[in-house]
Amino acid sequence: MASAAACFTVAQAIGGSGFIACFTGGLLVSWLAPRRRQDLLRGAEGIGETLALLTWVAFGAVGVGQMLSRLTIPVLLYAVLSLTVIRMVPLFLCLADTGMTATHKLFIGWFGPRGLASIVFAVIVIDAHLRGNDTLGAVVVATVLLSVVAHGVTANPLVTALGAIHINAAKSKQHSSSA
Repeated sequence: MASAAACFTVAQAIGGSGFIACFTGGLLVSWLAPRRRQDLLRGAEGIGETLALLTWVAFGAVGVGQMLSRLTIPVLLYAVLSLTVIRMVPLFLCLADTGMTATHKLFIGWFGPRGLASIVFAVIVIDAHLRGNDTLGAVVVATVLLSVVAHGVTANPLVTALGAIHINAAKSKQHSSSA
């Protein structure tokens, strides 16, 4: 924890990104102490989960309230595109040579990277006070809110469906090998 705080503080003091410095510092510590990696991760995991929960609370309490009035049809359309085409197509293409089925690729594309990283990156950009911060904030809020609802509603049914596909494939494979 002290290493992360030191990396963050030094980077911020010299005008760099504290988040990137913490990530890089973590890579360095992992490389320098490979045998202690699990011990370090065990302690950091609880702290990380707590900080993630605090980020979600802050996002819900502050970010959503401030940005709801800025939601427009174009912002909502872009949020829908972000959850589907913009995220799913690149993931599908990246998984092209993995031997995964299209169903698995689509599943990963739907439930893949989302949420907390969007909030963190939005904070970094908004903190730079660039033109269009309000639009960026509205897009992130709309995308994360839609993600929470859409992924929350579809998680159990899609996991159940994927499990059924695996069970049927295993039965089919077993049946064809015994015939």
